[in-house]
Amino acid sequence: MKIERFEDLQAWKEARALVSQIYRAIRTAESLKRDYRFRDQIAAAAVSVMSNVAEGFSRRSDREFTQYLFIAKGSCAEVQSLLYVALDQEYISQTDFEALYEQAEKAAKLISGLITYLLAADKREKRRG
Repeated sequence: MKIERFEDLQAWKEARALVSQIYRAIRTAESLKRDYRFRDQIAAAAVSVMSNVAEGFSRRSDREFTQYLFIAKGSCAEVQSLLYVALDQEYISQTDFEALYEQAEKAAKLISGLITYLLAADKREKRRG
């Protein structure tokens, strides 16, 4: 099955779920809502995951797509790191931390799988070519 739209990628779907969960946490945690700089940074990092998967998919080559996926994966790690700050500052509960962290991990693993697939396809193509 050929994937024709970024919306069909499971990695993008999980990144979208991460964005929704981060924004929900921001809406419900008053102290997090008031820390504007931190709030904006964690939201931007989450949106970056989703956006880079989509943007990379629209590029002309697997090599470019892979570069954007690496950026998206890095943004997953940024979200996870920022979640520790949110936990340490008591913006979110341990339970919320674990759920958000796991969602970021789920997206990161799917992105890693795509990277592995694209790099292997590139190697196969080079051997043929």
